Amino acid sequence: MPEASPRGTYLVISEKLRQRIDADESGEALPSEADLMREHDVSRNTIRRALKVLEAEGLVQSAPGVGWRIVRGGDRRSLAERMSDLIIEESLSVGDPYPSEAQLCERFGASRTAVRRVLAQMEGNGLLDTVHGKGRTVRALPSRAVRP
Repeated sequence: MPEASPRGTYLVISEKLRQRIDADESGEALPSEADLMREHDVSRNTIRRALKVLEAEGLVQSAPGVGWRIVRGGDRRSLAERMSDLIIEESLSVGDPYPSEAQLCERFGASRTAVRRVLAQMEGNGLLDTVHGKGRTVRALPSRAVRP
């Protein structure tokens, strides 16, 4: 990528890949990381950060030995949305235990890193509390759960 981006090069690349995915309904896999590195003139780490953004959004998934595959159909909500909506879907109330990291990884087919990133975001937004040795509990209901 010739010029530096104030937004973060990996975010610019993830947006370009998102547009490519939305425009191309026929493809099932993205180009290899090496091809993406050459195309955008950036390091592998930058490409991986961009792909991790798309993975957290539920647009791509890593397939060992294959590369990055595009997720078609199904639930296109981001991992953050799905994990927040879990509070509503499971009828959890304030003070109820929130599922463990392992349960969330299994349920959403996401990496522990992606799940931990969203959990930290949910804690920062005031949705969850963490009690050392006891796990996480619901601190507040998501704003879209409040109905007039």
